[in-house]
Amino acid sequence: MASILKVDAMQGVTSAGDITITSEGGAATQSLQQGLAKVWANIDGTGTIGLRDSLNVSSLTDDGTGAYDTSFSNNFSNIIYCALGCPKENTTGSRTSDVDRVFHPARLPYTTSACAWLAQRYDGIDADVDEAYPLILGDLA
Repeated sequence: MASILKVDAMQGVTSAGDITITSEGGAATQSLQQGLAKVWANIDGTGTIGLRDSLNVSSLTDDGTGAYDTSFSNNFSNIIYCALGCPKENTTGSRTSDVDRVFHPARLPYTTSACAWLAQRYDGIDADVDEAYPLILGDLA
């Protein structure tokens, strides 16, 4: 019979903020907190930009063609985090057109409270994108 565990909060035994999970094979362990996304969003990047949905994003700013800025609701503890992004350009539902955009962190210094993003065509020209998906992993303050 399967068990159901219902809790409102979890704390580690050694350290309250450290929960360790054992791998499926039982040979390795991983920190639960390190494996969780700390920021993600679904951005409407054309016209009047907006957030369709998000986690830990307090605001989205349009910084010009293809340039966006996400501010965090909860800051990171340092600027050593991993920021990834991808676009979705084909909104027709067909597989016949190629995604001709890239979406990545901008070449600006990371901060603990925000991350700048840039959408470009593959030829390097800045361009707005129908949908963009930033994702950040790292340590929250």
